[in-house]
Amino acid sequence: MNPLIIIKIVALLLIILSGFMAVPAFMAFVYHEEAAFLSFAITIGVTVAISLVALLVLRTRRVESLSTRDGFLLVTMSWVCASLVGAMPFYFSDAIHSFADAFFETISGFSTTGASILTNIEALPRSLLFWRSLTHWLGGMGIVVLAVAILPMMGIGGLQLIRAEAPGPTVDRITPRITETAKILWFVYVIFTFAETLLLMAGGLNWFDSLTHAFGTLATGGFSTKNAGVGHYNSAYVDGIITLFMLLAGINFSLHYRLFTGRIKSLLRDTELKAYLLAFSLATFVITIALYGKNYSGIGASFRYAAFQAASIMTTTGFATADFEQWTVLAQIVLFMLMFVGGCAGSTGGGIKVIRLVILFKQALNEMKLLIHPRGVFTLKISGSMVKKNIVYAVSGFFFLYVVSLLIITFVVASGGHDIITAFTAALATLGNIGPGFGNIGPAENYGFFQDYIKWTLSFAMLVGRLELYTVLVIFMPWFWKR
Repeated sequence: MNPLIIIKIVALLLIILSGFMAVPAFMAFVYHEEAAFLSFAITIGVTVAISLVALLVLRTRRVESLSTRDGFLLVTMSWVCASLVGAMPFYFSDAIHSFADAFFETISGFSTTGASILTNIEALPRSLLFWRSLTHWLGGMGIVVLAVAILPMMGIGGLQLIRAEAPGPTVDRITPRITETAKILWFVYVIFTFAETLLLMAGGLNWFDSLTHAFGTLATGGFSTKNAGVGHYNSAYVDGIITLFMLLAGINFSLHYRLFTGRIKSLLRDTELKAYLLAFSLATFVITIALYGKNYSGIGASFRYAAFQAASIMTTTGFATADFEQWTVLAQIVLFMLMFVGGCAGSTGGGIKVIRLVILFKQALNEMKLLIHPRGVFTLKISGSMVKKNIVYAVSGFFFLYVVSLLIITFVVASGGHDIITAFTAALATLGNIGPGFGNIGPAENYGFFQDYIKWTLSFAMLVGRLELYTVLVIFMPWFWKR
């Protein structure tokens, strides 16, 4: 364990974060948002000062590589510290009066959950709205992954960080050098963000709304600059563009890189991608049928809203164009089921992940085969490759922890006197980084009414869910700290 090195790296990350925060600070200055500008200036000044002191004191501390334990602790500390610093502009400007609320909103951004305590989003200064959306974009690919591209200057390797932060059961290297992998992932991420921004501007949105919604889409976050969300624009074109990019954001980013480099055959063989597209197609079809003639008179409108909401919930983006709590029971059940799916491994989506569900399903089939053929040998294959037993065990353990965590968080929320639908879906929507749920946290409501201790619990749930449970929970185990 290298605690001083961890402090040194976190200090560097906070300086990087302050650099990004300078953009909304400049916006606040341009738009004469004095309170917001002052809050950004104070936050940046204090953060940079403390970080520089830490870097100066620890300047002689060097290490060639990080241990696995260092990686887990570093990632968790990075997200917590980033959220604490990111919450300060909201709190210092008095845009959000409670620090519990400010932290909730910020970690919701960095974890790409999209759960909000705000009742009047449009009342916030533009600079704070931009920062709110920017936390999505930074958290989407991962602040730590961004830093991996520059950490070599400190003589520190990055594979341990990717292992701890990578959203999925395996790490898929695009190149032999992990630093190059991080750069490529960010390049793809930036290209998609730029493309969606231009397409939304072509649909009539101004540059501010286009960029902030692109941030929320590619990060599968769901923060909007409008009280009514994407539904504010009432545009089939805007819905279609955002639906497309939500689906793209939910796909493993290494597959996008392969597509860009002409390796199309690898996409056609990818089991997770096929399962992902099949689940989305089936869900959209069933919801369309459920809505047609009941909530919407035309098949086109039914398909439009069904596809958007299915993509939004399945990829854990959380955008909404309609109050789906007013939809038919069948449509709501399909959306509820999608809350347990999530995006693909290696995407910005949260949730359990499609690959894990595929592995569990295939393993269940193998277990049934063994009942009939006890002496048989059945291998589990994904995309033509055999899956090792240790991965199957890890996935099974993850699923168990996910369910247990879900039940514990539900219990905590229910202890505040909230109904079972609200309590369970609040736990599911935060642990799965989805955002909206059912009951009192539906797409037309927010999380502002919860007691502070519940907000802190749900904030922890968002962190645990974003960092794939093991990364955070392992540091609470006594044996983690033993030599």
